[in-house]
Amino acid sequence: MTDAQPLILITNDDGIGSPGLRAAAQAVMGLGDLLIAAPCHQCSGAGRSLPADSTGIIHPHLLTIDGREMEGFCVEGTPAQVILHAVLELAPRRPDLLVVGINYGENLGTDVTISGTVGAALQGAAMGIPALAVSLQTPKETHTSPSDDVDFTAAIHFTRTFARRLLRVPLPFDVDVLKIDVPDDATRHTPWRLTRVSRHTYFHPVSPCRDDWNQPARVDYEARWDPDALEPDSDIYAVAVDRVVSVAPLSIDLTSRADPGEVEALLRGPADL
Repeated sequence: MTDAQPLILITNDDGIGSPGLRAAAQAVMGLGDLLIAAPCHQCSGAGRSLPADSTGIIHPHLLTIDGREMEGFCVEGTPAQVILHAVLELAPRRPDLLVVGINYGENLGTDVTISGTVGAALQGAAMGIPALAVSLQTPKETHTSPSDDVDFTAAIHFTRTFARRLLRVPLPFDVDVLKIDVPDDATRHTPWRLTRVSRHTYFHPVSPCRDDWNQPARVDYEARWDPDALEPDSDIYAVAVDRVVSVAPLSIDLTSRADPGEVEALLRGPADL
């Protein structure tokens, strides 16, 4: 690595063996020096969690990216913990850009706080690193079992497009992450649209089927949306209805946008309302 080149940190939540991680590295190849660090195991749905029982052990891991062998690392921890270890222990200097993905499965609407992809990007943003969280719409069965049959061509194109841009221009204040979601039928010529995160749920929870609460069970999910109820400027509408690439700017500031005076008036008003 050389100090003359930007340093790009690449991670994901699907684990070090995911083809999507290799696709993300391929997307930014040549834009700077690459540092690849990812969870040792599948961590979908980890959000920005920092479990106390994670060991943080780091293992060197050789990767083949576009026919070239590259050194990478896997960390025994969640995606957010990978960012912490990568920045504090592995990076020779502060990364100029964080690329998270390319994720198997779209991250849309109110589900984004569940996503380990978005969680890693937010962790990077909290450390002052501009971040891309890139997800590709894929069949549900690939969400936790990455498949080599998925075509990342379009997602690679858009990852490179926005990575190159973020390396050249700073994001404006209060834009800390660009969340990019690519429809499964997108091509490099598919339009992209600036969106907002929908207040609707995209992946709806499904009750477990079991006869006894002592039986192990997981809450399942299914993609479901009502086009008539969706906000036309939302990420769900862009991907699920209009089939365009969604680019949603995220802020690490979770403060409500409601009028502060109205909120304070409600909270300080008479208690017997």
